[in-house]
Amino acid sequence: MKLYFSPGACSLSPHIVLRETGSKFELEQVNLQNKTLKSGGSFLEVNPKGQVPLLLLDDGDKLTEGPAIVQYIADQKPETGLVPKAGTKQRYHVQEWLNFVTSEIHKSFSPLFRPNTPEDYVKIAKEYLGGKFAYLDKHLAGRQYLMGDTFTVADAYCFVITSWSKYKDIDLGQWPNLKTYIDRVAARPKVQEALKVEGLIK
Repeated sequence: MKLYFSPGACSLSPHIVLRETGSKFELEQVNLQNKTLKSGGSFLEVNPKGQVPLLLLDDGDKLTEGPAIVQYIADQKPETGLVPKAGTKQRYHVQEWLNFVTSEIHKSFSPLFRPNTPEDYVKIAKEYLGGKFAYLDKHLAGRQYLMGDTFTVADAYCFVITSWSKYKDIDLGQWPNLKTYIDRVAARPKVQEALKVEGLIK
């Protein structure tokens, strides 16, 4: 497998899951500004959407969209427990969290990274995110991870997206359970590996 990624982008989520599962994979870095590959060539020829992540499978098939990719990776290594068995109630709860992160948090961050977003809208977006962070903070009280004591693919995704707060002057300290959760996930050895490889920590 080959993961097309950009350092610190949402592609960090499947990167973490690949390492957590012990999967064999290659990395291909993408410049999202000019849609080029570090090794040369146009990323748009690989993925017309122009977005990361993209997972190139060994049979030549391609998967896009982070929530789909992390479930696929984890399903190849079911013994890791990173995603519950298909058809179980727990599996649907993980999917519930993946959908919450992608629709309510990930997409709400998007305008904050666009230079032409009006300042008034930036304030609205941050207030909206604050409400979602408050919900997460309440849910995480007394829990190690989103599903309880078990780390899942939903945690990898939630960690990556909520961590963007530091780039946009959002202090997670106002939500202590969420802040502790982020620190807990960041301390996982495989998460540390991914962060170092992407140049996000030393």
